[in-house]
Amino acid sequence: MTRGSGAQVKTAAGGRGFFPPPLALANGTVEAIKWIALLLMVVDHVNKYVFHEASATAFFAGRLVMPLFAFVLAFNLARPGSIERGGGKRTLARLLLIGAASTVPYIALGDVLFGWWPLNIMATLAVAVAMIELLSRGTTLSAVGAGAVFLVGGALVEFWWPGVIACVAAWFYCRRPSWMALAVWVGALSALYVINRNLGALLALPVIFGASQIRLRLPRVKWFFYLFYPAHLAALWMIR
Repeated sequence: MTRGSGAQVKTAAGGRGFFPPPLALANGTVEAIKWIALLLMVVDHVNKYVFHEASATAFFAGRLVMPLFAFVLAFNLARPGSIERGGGKRTLARLLLIGAASTVPYIALGDVLFGWWPLNIMATLAVAVAMIELLSRGTTLSAVGAGAVFLVGGALVEFWWPGVIACVAAWFYCRRPSWMALAVWVGALSALYVINRNLGALLALPVIFGASQIRLRLPRVKWFFYLFYPAHLAALWMIR
């Protein structure tokens, strides 16, 4: 299955019987989720960096951003053959590149400790992708490596270990829906309460599962979402 085919992710569970429903989304619907996440990110960051979190509503809505982007990333890597064709490695390289390019405006905007910590959201997603790449190999050594990446990487990035697990658990669920994967996914989003001070991240799940019932036709804008992240941080920095 190719990205542009509009085909759905196939799962062994098939959504029958006692199994949870598979997440089969049209390509245009996945693209729509990215646009929703991007708009919420802009609202959240303007509220945070320009208005100093004056709007509680904007802050709450912004808690959906990371879970939605993490899901889209996980969904695309869960497509049959994606990892085998090098999708994980390419995605990891892009995240590291854009994360590095975003570092200067991200740090300049403040809200970091020791001059750099935590690393921005691109690093969070990069840690998750590195884990997915290792776990997909299915060996004991790669599993140990994924655990090491999780322990070290999760301590250095935004949203810490819960953010990383939210992405990895979504990948597991998209590949093969199970109650265990769903429970871990829900648990990781709930654990973000420690960081977010609310449970807004959990609202991403009804958005995602609801979107699976809607088939939209939207063109894919390659690289736009990657490039928008450092660009909008730089713009906010200039405004500040």
